[in-house]
Amino acid sequence: MSKNKKIAILGGGESGVGTAILALKQGYDVFVSDFGKIKDKYKAELEKLGVSWEEAGHTEAKIMDASVVMKSPGIPDNAALVIKIKEQGIPVISEIEFAAEYTSAKIIGITGSNGKTTITKWIYHILKNSGLNVSMAGNVGDSFAKQVAGNPVDYFVLELSSFQLDGIVDFRPDIAVLANITPDHLDRYNYNLDEYVASKFRITKNQTEDDFFIYDADDEIISKWLKANSVKAQMIPFSLQKKLEMGAYLEDNNIKINLNNTQFIMPNSALALEGKHNIKNAMAASTVSQLLRIRKETIRASMENFQGVEHRLEKVLKINNVMYVNDSKATNTNATYYALESMESETVWIVGGVDKGNVYSELLPLVNEKVKAIICLGVDNSKIFEAFGNCVDTIVETNSMKEAVGMAYKFAERGNTVLLSPACASFDLFENYEDRGRQFKDSVRNL
Repeated sequence: MSKNKKIAILGGGESGVGTAILALKQGYDVFVSDFGKIKDKYKAELEKLGVSWEEAGHTEAKIMDASVVMKSPGIPDNAALVIKIKEQGIPVISEIEFAAEYTSAKIIGITGSNGKTTITKWIYHILKNSGLNVSMAGNVGDSFAKQVAGNPVDYFVLELSSFQLDGIVDFRPDIAVLANITPDHLDRYNYNLDEYVASKFRITKNQTEDDFFIYDADDEIISKWLKANSVKAQMIPFSLQKKLEMGAYLEDNNIKINLNNTQFIMPNSALALEGKHNIKNAMAASTVSQLLRIRKETIRASMENFQGVEHRLEKVLKINNVMYVNDSKATNTNATYYALESMESETVWIVGGVDKGNVYSELLPLVNEKVKAIICLGVDNSKIFEAFGNCVDTIVETNSMKEAVGMAYKFAERGNTVLLSPACASFDLFENYEDRGRQFKDSVRNL
């Protein structure tokens, strides 16, 4: 087989195996290489496919023989092997870039520092309820490549991280949503916010005048970028702060969306999810639905009966009149800001993990107002002690979820809330944020 049909896949996880499935279907000679261990379920899939693979190290000669390399999103661009591949002139792309070439489906792409999972699932929920042939991929569900290989649909709703967008060349969503931008993953962007912002805006870089770009007009970082740069797509803002001639805004406790000389109106009290951030999430999801000309009745019903996202302000149990809330998906301070803002009672806050360059000062007013005790759950909690040590009477360190929940049970009184909203990544003590959230729920149920 000629070199022009060889693909090397770095990473044997969900996106890597999905790419292997699609690449094989497209006639590529496929080699999967993982520096760590490949999970048994993915090994079994690769074996079934008859794909050549390796783990616990890379055979560079085989990788350098490829015409294209797909890099899983968890591998940084500055990894020595990635730099070497690029120096050889071999394209290094993301799964999203590779898979998009092989589908004619309309693509709705959603990115942002916070809220992108909720918006993605909400859009999918509306489209599904309207009877469209739609699937959801990216950071949620089965990989995009795997679904392109075996699941022909008319619409894809893709949740896209900055890491996935870093590896695109020609990828172009028909509708792009940029929910918000706050400092996150700065450890991957040389602690340079501008690099991270540029990464997020890659979602619109290949869009044309026929495409749509939906964005938060209240977000200062987004507004600043848009003043200095141009976007080809038709721009549709949403806002809680200003009335818009075109776009979505809030007026008299109603969400109003003006598009194509038609108006959609819905009381925000009817939304399935609480909190100001979810009004914005609803605006983004319903704007997409309006562009796709989905019936207003379907949009309203789907806004009201959406179930929300696991590990995102998820009410777990009420014990002794204390509500336990799982917000493990809050892996940065902005997500935690939304969580604390939505608390209506005195709160015992469980926080901590792997800090990605957090600045905690924005949380100080909310912590002063709402938090009665802080329970640190991480290997290094020094920044949390430094930021909040003078705000609360009680701040303690714990080494396991069971211990943290036990402490919270001790500190919480009737009418209080216990909130797990870590503002940090989970990799010091947990496999991922899902594992952290599940351990929280298990520990609460075992009280």
